[in-house]
Amino acid sequence: MVRLKDIADYVGVSISTVSRVIQSDRTRNVNPETKKKVWDAVKELGYTPNQNARDLVTNNQKKNRKRTMKIGWVADYKIIEMYPYYSSMLHGVSDYVDHAGYTLININKEELQYDPLLHKTIHESGIEGLILFDKIDEDILDYALEHIPIVGIDFSYATTKLKISLIDFDGEAAGITAVEHLIQQGHKKIGFLGGGVGEQFENLQEESRYKGYLKAMQNAGLIIQPKWTGNTKWSMDSSYEIMAKLLEECSDDLPTAMFCASDMMAIAAMRAVNKYNLKIPEDIAFIGLDNIEMSKYSSPPLSTIDIPKYEMGELAAKTVIDRIEGKTRLSLKIHIPFELVIRESSKISIGK
Repeated sequence: MVRLKDIADYVGVSISTVSRVIQSDRTRNVNPETKKKVWDAVKELGYTPNQNARDLVTNNQKKNRKRTMKIGWVADYKIIEMYPYYSSMLHGVSDYVDHAGYTLININKEELQYDPLLHKTIHESGIEGLILFDKIDEDILDYALEHIPIVGIDFSYATTKLKISLIDFDGEAAGITAVEHLIQQGHKKIGFLGGGVGEQFENLQEESRYKGYLKAMQNAGLIIQPKWTGNTKWSMDSSYEIMAKLLEECSDDLPTAMFCASDMMAIAAMRAVNKYNLKIPEDIAFIGLDNIEMSKYSSPPLSTIDIPKYEMGELAAKTVIDRIEGKTRLSLKIHIPFELVIRESSKISIGK
């Protein structure tokens, strides 16, 4: 069994220094380089803290914790700026937090992925709760949940068994609704463009909207053509390129409609169709998913599935604040409703 003394001997510091690092004791400063060496040794030697002592530290921290009225949010800010889908959610979070008298602070994902920074973030940043737009490792979540309530937004934590609250929509059901609309318009040859899940968005088979596409096609007895399906990895450039390649290589056997897993994927793919002098929806109809603001102004205006993004952000903020203030002790799993929005990109029946 690994002891504090073993770690101290391994790093070349005192036992009290190791104890201060592991217990995130802020009464005396420890050099950041020393902290790193201690946590590296903890990992390498496989040290597990005594649970009774750990509980004592945790309870003392909870008793001594002062109200800061700070809530952290984790996301890649570039993604927030690039994708209106997430920026709308963040606006909902920000407005609700501000109205409730709290302060919202951004926390870099890297600050939670590395043990020394994780402890500093949880114990020294002053955050009383955490809202996640981005997926982090479950062992980190497990530790953080011992100290603060956490809410995840969107699909990233749909399968977790940890007691984290989730605000999401049913992506599979939304995909089914989108494809069923195309089928009702008379389409039988329907393709799909969208990104997968995983670190590199490579796994399309597990993505909920794609699952909805498959199920709707199978329920209608329609043939799924792999050549009409593309993993864009959530990139507009890739969506444009994949659609252009489809138009080039399958010119004699094109789909009559496309379901795109986000409006941005659809708008990029529609640009490729326009370049090839085909008409939307007469030659190829489109439906997206998100209902971002620009979908009303695409050419033609894009049919889509409206996800109440701003309201998801508001609900996430309310959920974490209710936990902080003790108004609820339960972890909630909430699916919010979505709505089909029909515009010119899909509504002409082709009778096929």
